Amino acid sequence: MSASVPHPSPPAWSSKTKDGRVRCELCPRLCTMKEGQRGFCFVRGVTDGQLVLETYGRASGFCIDPIEKKPLDHFYPGTSVLSFGTAGCNLGCRFCQNHDISKAREMDRLMDEASPTAIADAAVRSACRSVAFTYNDPVIFAEYVIDTAAACRERGVKTVAVTAGYISDVARPTFFAGIDAANVDLKAFTEDFYRKLTFSELGPVLDTLRYLHHETDVWLEVTTLLIPDQNDSEAEIASLCSWFADELGPYVPLHFSAFHPDFQMRDVPRTPIATLKRARRQARAHGLKHVYIGNVNDRSDQSTYCAGCDVLLIGRDRYELDTWGLDSAGRCLQCAHPLAGRFDAEPGGWGSRRRRLRIT
Repeated sequence: MSASVPHPSPPAWSSKTKDGRVRCELCPRLCTMKEGQRGFCFVRGVTDGQLVLETYGRASGFCIDPIEKKPLDHFYPGTSVLSFGTAGCNLGCRFCQNHDISKAREMDRLMDEASPTAIADAAVRSACRSVAFTYNDPVIFAEYVIDTAAACRERGVKTVAVTAGYISDVARPTFFAGIDAANVDLKAFTEDFYRKLTFSELGPVLDTLRYLHHETDVWLEVTTLLIPDQNDSEAEIASLCSWFADELGPYVPLHFSAFHPDFQMRDVPRTPIATLKRARRQARAHGLKHVYIGNVNDRSDQSTYCAGCDVLLIGRDRYELDTWGLDSAGRCLQCAHPLAGRFDAEPGGWGSRRRRLRIT
């Protein structure tokens, strides 16, 4: 299929209403549309009576990043990842830090055309260990994700979904079937926050986290952006950590990231590093073994420690690795306790570089 041709959605992701409209069932919004209309995400609409993805094969740009930037700290550390997104989003986050892409309403923003095969081939040529669907939420360009993941798997390239996890029960298994790792944004732990600041719901996100952890082999890490006076209270973080420990267990990595003023919340101050450190202490007190802080420079709380003997296993200075204490099987060199994650025999050497890539 040409990169410029809209891609029809699987029949299971749509249905017809009694008045003849098409209901999109990819995400919990269940947008209903007449011919020519588009849903909340703006990239899925109705053409010739069927649901189509208008942005199939078109991206907002390609970059080679360190895998730790996704953030994924336990998924082939030190390696490079070919990252790309499209346009639009199925959430309406007032604090969106990629709003120039996720809130885009002009398809002309999508300058790069690339087939799934071309992306997989580019990853191989660039010696990228993985391809990441990121910048805007990959759920809304699911068909493109699924086809690209299949092409990558044929070439031995891993795939990563950086997502808010806002996806329907019916689409979730198909979407994640070809994905090797996911970082899910757990944006807060109250329905009030999700409703007012993201125009979505918390429940489906928790369902996605449970599904990934209990029903798939997808490597999972979770990120929560802490916004002053919105989702950073001790009580809310305690509730989040308690649920996390009960549902996901002690070994799934949790990242607390610092907010910076952006989009429609420019009047909110940056997250103090003391807030991030306090949240990390709370998570550790709930039994979580691998808790990180992000969007700040703090080597000690961005490094990985053994869950068995607490020795430093992976030292990190932002995106640079400076210590490696694992054997070839991913176990602690001191006590042989296995580190949860996916590891090569040796760390990658990509470092903190970021390089733009043009795919034609």
